[in-house]
Amino acid sequence: MTLPRLLRTSTFQLSLVYMVLFAGSVLLLLAFIYWATVGYMARQTDATIDAEIAGLAEQYRSRGLEGLVEVIQERMERDPEGASVYLFATRDFRPLAGNLSAWPDVPAQDDGWLAFEFRDPRADGRVFEARARPFVLQGGLHLLVGRDIRELVATQALMVRALGWGLAITLALALVGGLLMTRSMTRRLDQINLTSREIMAGHLSRRIPLSGSGDDFDRLGGSLNAMLDEIEYLMDGIRHVSDNVAHDLRTPLTRLRNRLEQLRADLGTQSPHLAELESAIADADQLLNTFGALLRIARIEAGGHLARRVDVDLGALVVDAADLYGAVAEERALTLDTVISGAPFVQGDRDLLFQALVNLVDNAVKYTPRGGRVTLQAGVEQGSAFLRVADSGPGIPAENREKALERFYRLERSRTTPGSGLGLSLVAAVAQAHQAVLRLEDNSPGLRVTLRFDETTP
Repeated sequence: MTLPRLLRTSTFQLSLVYMVLFAGSVLLLLAFIYWATVGYMARQTDATIDAEIAGLAEQYRSRGLEGLVEVIQERMERDPEGASVYLFATRDFRPLAGNLSAWPDVPAQDDGWLAFEFRDPRADGRVFEARARPFVLQGGLHLLVGRDIRELVATQALMVRALGWGLAITLALALVGGLLMTRSMTRRLDQINLTSREIMAGHLSRRIPLSGSGDDFDRLGGSLNAMLDEIEYLMDGIRHVSDNVAHDLRTPLTRLRNRLEQLRADLGTQSPHLAELESAIADADQLLNTFGALLRIARIEAGGHLARRVDVDLGALVVDAADLYGAVAEERALTLDTVISGAPFVQGDRDLLFQALVNLVDNAVKYTPRGGRVTLQAGVEQGSAFLRVADSGPGIPAENREKALERFYRLERSRTTPGSGLGLSLVAAVAQAHQAVLRLEDNSPGLRVTLRFDETTP
């Protein structure tokens, strides 16, 4: 199955829904992990700074300015790496103590915190990224306490990358899993669809293959196979009944017709009952033709004739059909045209294909008014061979074309014309047996019937 078709399946779309839900849940979990780690570290940093501010303010109140300077110097000596940031300044922000050379020239954030970079000469001039809080002591002196947050920022970046990769890997694995699951389910569904199409094509013995796993598809396939067994049994019963009826009635009808023929011969041409005998013989002939057509359709649908597959020249069929109906068309003042293009060869049963073509030509000649035109065509279009019969008769309304393929169906205006209503049914049976497409279209005016075959034979 191609990828675009796979992406359009309902199974893959359902997999996408579950993938989005799963990715959303993973995203929420990762966000909680981020908040519980990086957020906790940031809150701990802020709490440490606030605690130091409170302690230094207490030192200032108890020991004064010189005592606070000594405390700040001691803390800087205990923190040679410069992780802590201190600045004690006068009212005009002139530094008195600390590891900052000047008060940071940055605006305060909404929550009052300052974020800035500084270079600490005590740490070989390295650049630090600080987060600090300013505080005003008694007497208008300014105190700034902060922490180097480079590790926190690096941890945040690491967590963001990890969360991004985690989410991407989750989505990729979910997508691959969805594709694999969809491919597996679609393969099972394709087997069911393929079997269904074969059954619709007339192969009633086909059954849905089972994997033996006993899963939902196996249970569904088993139920469908049981239903198909019952349908095949019923269809076989109907076919046998119709075949037996046709056989049983054709024999006495044949004997009846022979007796009518003998009676006509015994009475002679001067008998006053000759007209009634001729009508009775014609009725018997029509019944025999109907039963013969029914038996032919039954044999075609059973597939018995298709054992004789040979290369059939559709152009030669058209020429033979035109020769056969040339005299009839001339008698009805019809123009009978033949058009052959390319090399229209197909694999099939020549007799059945000729019978189908003859039925189409017979209908066209029968229903086309005097002076009309009937065209027989064979050719190749887009790699497919076709047979086509078009006429300039009354045609078949679009809403009745499907019904016209049913057995014994006749339009109201055709009831007075001799026929059994089985001609197009036989053509449909031949088309199905050859896996050809039968189309009835408007010829403007008239009807155009096309038999299109899947492949040509070189």
